[in-house]
Amino acid sequence: MEPLIVLIGVTIIILVAGRFGVQRLRSWPVALRGGVAAMFLLTGTVHFVYMREQMIDMVPPFLPYPGFIVTLTGLLELAGAAGLLFRLTVPWAAGGLTLLLILMFPANVHYALSGLATKPEDALFPRTLMQIVFVSATLAILIFYLRHRSVWQK
Repeated sequence: MEPLIVLIGVTIIILVAGRFGVQRLRSWPVALRGGVAAMFLLTGTVHFVYMREQMIDMVPPFLPYPGFIVTLTGLLELAGAAGLLFRLTVPWAAGGLTLLLILMFPANVHYALSGLATKPEDALFPRTLMQIVFVSATLAILIFYLRHRSVWQK
């Protein structure tokens, strides 16, 4: 639930800042980029601290080296968050994060169905809905920047 709160909260804060004078923050793609970057900064960080063991337990048992997978996905999330902050790398970062979300979804399913999930928001249906929101956000960024190449190729 925390990643969803960060995504929505930071996106709204950036939009509000844009309304009060920061010209570059007025557009929804910039605000959404900031929200998604903040969300992946949070989720990438917990791959290394606070929830690392829980993340390792989320890796489906048929995959080898769960600790390595958690480290790799954490690094990719942090790199994707950074990539969203630079215009030239936005489409690559958004596309990569979209793919990463899709590839990591089986871990969410495993976590929800394995009995590891204890909070209501960790059940399969809420996790799936949040995943749809996250994928929609990264796809919206990707599609906008592919359609408006002049915005990021300057």
